[in-house]
Amino acid sequence: MPVASQPLGRRERNKQQKLERITAAASELFAEHGIEEVTTQQIADKADIGTGTLFLYARTKGELLLLVQNAHYAEALERGRANAETIPDALEALMAIVRPIVECNRVQVENGRTYLREMVFGDPTEQHHSEALSIVAQTEGAIAAVLGRDELLSPDDAATTARIVSAVMFLSMAASANPALRIEDLVQDIRTQIRLLLPR
Repeated sequence: MPVASQPLGRRERNKQQKLERITAAASELFAEHGIEEVTTQQIADKADIGTGTLFLYARTKGELLLLVQNAHYAEALERGRANAETIPDALEALMAIVRPIVECNRVQVENGRTYLREMVFGDPTEQHHSEALSIVAQTEGAIAAVLGRDELLSPDDAATTARIVSAVMFLSMAASANPALRIEDLVQDIRTQIRLLLPR
């Protein structure tokens, strides 16, 4: 029997179930109260585990936020990538990628800004941080794919421009501390900046 199709052993199933409980507990508490108002003890209690066990899965609240948000960002990117494939105009296709990520980031502004900070300044050896950086790389890849369509840009220029577009998007989200700022206004600001990067 191939290794990939073998069922998980009891120990692995137990670990997976704990991880799912931790993720669900942290997700619910962070969404309701924001990362600053939640303690690791509250997350451990809600997940029905000890704090020592919690720290085996994530050593800090920042890492817990990465664990929770990575899945949301990956889903947002996938939606954006799928939408972009159906849009011929490069700028509109790029915005189709950007919009779901911005919407994801603005669900809870404090959490969104903290996630971006953890992504940039977190421990690069930590698993959830590595996953966040992988999402950034996938985002840049999706953007470069749009920029490389119809030879709009050379592959090297598309990759470089994709890094700039990604930086514009993430910096705009991180700098937008005002919870009352409408998503549409933030998206429009990003759109204006991206438009200036595209060949005319």
